[in-house]
Amino acid sequence: MSLQEYYNYILLPILGLSVILVFIRFLKGPSIADRVIALDMLILTSIGIIAVYSMQNDQSTFLDIAMLLALIAFLGTVAFAYFMEQREKNDE
Repeated sequence: MSLQEYYNYILLPILGLSVILVFIRFLKGPSIADRVIALDMLILTSIGIIAVYSMQNDQSTFLDIAMLLALIAFLGTVAFAYFMEQREKNDE
């Protein structure tokens, strides 16, 4: 089995299935924290898909996009954690 077949028949279907499952968790909720974590996981899975696509087509430019998405996901998670901390302080 060549590396290209490995990408097409093993990695991409697993990443596609994980996108579907994470999107269901995103829609279902029940809390805002679950949805934020699901959105973060959705971005991380898309980074994996971009990385596989980049390796498949020998295009390192797409890795810059993946790093940008990782930065956005990190900043979003930090902002949500800050929001939750401020919310707990106001509830006390």
